[in-house]
Amino acid sequence: MKTYLVGGAVRDRLLGIEPGDRDYVVVGATPEEMLAQGFKPVGRDFPVFLHPKTGEEYALARTERKSGRGYRGFVVDTDPSVTLEEDLQRRDFTINAMAQDETGNLIDPYGGADDIQACLLRHVGLAFAEDPLRILRAARFMARFAPLGFRVAPETMALMKEMTASGELDALVPERVWQELRRALASAQPSAFLATLREAGALAAILPEIDALYGVPQRAEFHPEVDTGIHQQMVSDMAAKLAPGDAVIGFAALTHDLGKALTPTDVLPKHIGHEHAGVKPVLALCERLKVPLEHRDLAVMACREHLNVHRLTELRDVTVFELLARCDAFRKPDRIAQLALVCEADKRGRLGSEDADYSQGRELQRLHAAAMAINARDVVDPELSGPEIGEAVRKARIAAIARARGTR
Repeated sequence: MKTYLVGGAVRDRLLGIEPGDRDYVVVGATPEEMLAQGFKPVGRDFPVFLHPKTGEEYALARTERKSGRGYRGFVVDTDPSVTLEEDLQRRDFTINAMAQDETGNLIDPYGGADDIQACLLRHVGLAFAEDPLRILRAARFMARFAPLGFRVAPETMALMKEMTASGELDALVPERVWQELRRALASAQPSAFLATLREAGALAAILPEIDALYGVPQRAEFHPEVDTGIHQQMVSDMAAKLAPGDAVIGFAALTHDLGKALTPTDVLPKHIGHEHAGVKPVLALCERLKVPLEHRDLAVMACREHLNVHRLTELRDVTVFELLARCDAFRKPDRIAQLALVCEADKRGRLGSEDADYSQGRELQRLHAAAMAINARDVVDPELSGPEIGEAVRKARIAAIARARGTR
């Protein structure tokens, strides 16, 4: 029975990145032997155990054999005779197929260290094609490692294209798609996730609402990048810069312009009313991928309101109040700072505007704070009741916004 550190912890050490979770593979053991040593079983599809003291994951070395469609169609073998090299061979990419023994020696049978040096994301073997989830994982790893200069190896991209053409992506369940998308949006360069999927032909199958944005023109005076898909990539990267690791902001930034794909061709490159037209596809995407409510609500708000925030100085005092009320900003005040960040990402996610100041975001938060300072106890007449109380608070908050703007 031998234990090896495997996967991301080994990879990140070679990349000079602070490792996250530490995972281990145990060679030459049975489930009964693991239980006898106090390990706690947690694996549903194959034997995985938690260390009795550290809580870290220890999986028995295993091989997998394809038995059906999708990423669950596998027969797993965890016989004690399975070797470390056989276990590593079933992994997705060479940079994830390395191990470290208890004395710190690197075991690298598939050239992962060389691919790290070459900044290549390369599949380990042809078994890669048996799991459609690996296309999403490749894209997600690119969202994380593209800033380090990584690229997908040509032979891996060719294999991903074949997998997409085979229809295997149809077997992916929404929860797994969302899991990979969420992690990509929390990475440093989400545009690499979109670009990788699109090159593999997979974006149309996984995120058709986003794929439909590519090739849709915008007015060059506002969008020098012209192509809405390129704008979307820039907005996603700007959101990652403004709110690192925040997938709630990232998802709203990703979906804020979905309405532009629905603009009639005879109207292009204008997109009149796209902010309202986009709400329906945002909701459809959220329903299909089972997106959490927090992500969905901000995405709908950003889609519907981003143009209002951009032209905030042109809005009447009452219109500013109504914007805040639509966002439920008086019960959930954190939403306004989030909305301001998404709108800033949209404004700065354009060629030549990357370093632009976005005073509208600060002003929105300032006016929101002024309205929030109004306390019902301080403005409501004791003789008022029911709807009259709400109307009194409404008028007081509009007046507070007006005072903050100097309009009265």
